[in-house]
Amino acid sequence: MYKILLLDRCHFSRQGLESWLMQVNAFAAPLSITSLGSLLLAKEHIEGWQPHLIIADLSGFAAERHQIPLISSLIRSSSPRSRLVLLQYDNFTSTDLHDASWAILDKKIALTEMMNILDGALRSSPGINHARTVAPLLTRQEEKVLSLWMEGTSHGTIARMLNINGKTVYTYKRNIRLKLKVENRFSPFLSAAERRG
Repeated sequence: MYKILLLDRCHFSRQGLESWLMQVNAFAAPLSITSLGSLLLAKEHIEGWQPHLIIADLSGFAAERHQIPLISSLIRSSSPRSRLVLLQYDNFTSTDLHDASWAILDKKIALTEMMNILDGALRSSPGINHARTVAPLLTRQEEKVLSLWMEGTSHGTIARMLNINGKTVYTYKRNIRLKLKVENRFSPFLSAAERRG
């Protein structure tokens, strides 16, 4: 089974790409796909889950200066275990991204061509060390809460969307802060310099 991580700030882009990948059915093995809109979660997910392929549109993150160190950290954690395929509309690329990525694709690429490139990336992916099992830092539900929280979704809306109690959302947020070692409820949104100051 191939493990694929989709990373894009836009929920609809992630959802559309995930749906397409699940319907294509043209890969050599079945797919297990996780889609995230948070660099913090992505780094932890890469280290623990060890995906074969990371498909990322980082331009939404790069627009915020405090996200740049997280992008670099993400690149370092992905290599050499995973193949990195970047999707982009503009010419946002740094030397680090060029060197670390298996392919850089325009988001306007034909789907058949994209499928061939992704299949090639999966087939050439280095073997994953299955002997090393790492328990994920956050539970799936905590990941969902953090993703919605990072998107600015209100406490009550998170509760309604996940069909859970408001007090449960508070508990998830507290557990997330403890697990990620952040001091206060605003820390996930601040740069390192802002957290210190």
